[in-house]
Amino acid sequence: MGLMDSAHRTDSTDPSTPAHDSLPDFWAIIPAGGAGTRLWPLSRKGAPKFLLDLTGSGRTLLQATWDRLTPLAQDRVAVVTGAAHAAAVAGQLPGLDAAYLLAEPSPRDSMPAIALAAAVIARQDPDAIVGSFAADHVIDDVAAFHAAVREAVVVARTGLLVTVGITPTGPSTAFGYVREGMPLGAIDAPSARAVVEFVEKPDAATAADYLATGEYRWNAGMFVVRAQTLLDLVRRFQPAIAEGAEAIAADRSRLTQVWPSLTKIAIDHAVAEPAAAAGLVATVPATFGWDDVGDFHSLAALLDARAGSEGMRVLGSADDVLAVDATGLVVPGTGRLVAVIGLPDVVVVDTPDALLVVPRDRAQEVKGVVDRLTELGRDSLR
Repeated sequence: MGLMDSAHRTDSTDPSTPAHDSLPDFWAIIPAGGAGTRLWPLSRKGAPKFLLDLTGSGRTLLQATWDRLTPLAQDRVAVVTGAAHAAAVAGQLPGLDAAYLLAEPSPRDSMPAIALAAAVIARQDPDAIVGSFAADHVIDDVAAFHAAVREAVVVARTGLLVTVGITPTGPSTAFGYVREGMPLGAIDAPSARAVVEFVEKPDAATAADYLATGEYRWNAGMFVVRAQTLLDLVRRFQPAIAEGAEAIAADRSRLTQVWPSLTKIAIDHAVAEPAAAAGLVATVPATFGWDDVGDFHSLAALLDARAGSEGMRVLGSADDVLAVDATGLVVPGTGRLVAVIGLPDVVVVDTPDALLVVPRDRAQEVKGVVDRLTELGRDSLR
């Protein structure tokens, strides 16, 4: 199966997880946005990374997110995406209720998107617990993920905003961090702890210092909270967003009128940071592996780990790749042979209208190519 072919798969459940494990008051919110510019030319404006199968599983990142969440939420799922991607999302998620496919007229970052979904859900279920999980993350242990969400829901029922903190695998400078405080002592959520603060992406030395303390976890943007509590926090710290989200939820016809007036801000800055300072945030530490597939370097590492060895990884048809004394990642996408000889740790991505060749250790620079295409007026390639 090719990279893009998986978008036409319509499986909507994970048969390995029993349906009776669902949480009756839990609703899942999936923010499906972002352009994934560091994964160009695979990820484009018209086909961002969450719509692609980047793991070779036969399921796109969005579908895999759905598969993880529906055993807990069943049909209580809302997806917020750009208007340009709404049809593709609906096609990939046939089990999604059309009433909970929320199409943003323009990107306003995560806080307006999550607030709108929470407001829509709260009108249907005032006692709902909502969990927000990005559409483009990879998680390698679904059972452990479910266990963490269950603990988070227990804590959220007490009125706290809960984040799932990722156990760092190294001193990364690519993520923000959550600093843990004292255990909460919750019987049904034994690993839950208070959050002291959220901190921005650090430099390498600071990140190493964080890890040495054992008090910090990566902030993956996973939040679980009562819908009404979230709206109360937004009303407290970003009142215009709360007012606008609730106005749209009450009358969907006002979306295009109200949406552009909402502040463009991430949930971390809008609510999580000030709520943590007020002692209103808890964290549940994750025991599962997590990856945000942020660039080709991390994608190659992810595929290396899944294959159990390092070498030349292929995402797509292995018959279209010939590697001799070469390592890294090749993504063939045109049906023609891609031959790589004598190049260590290289990334080669072949698409019908663009070819990318880059050392893995410079994968972060791919975003600059997309910026340059804009400057050159070649928007059709973005």
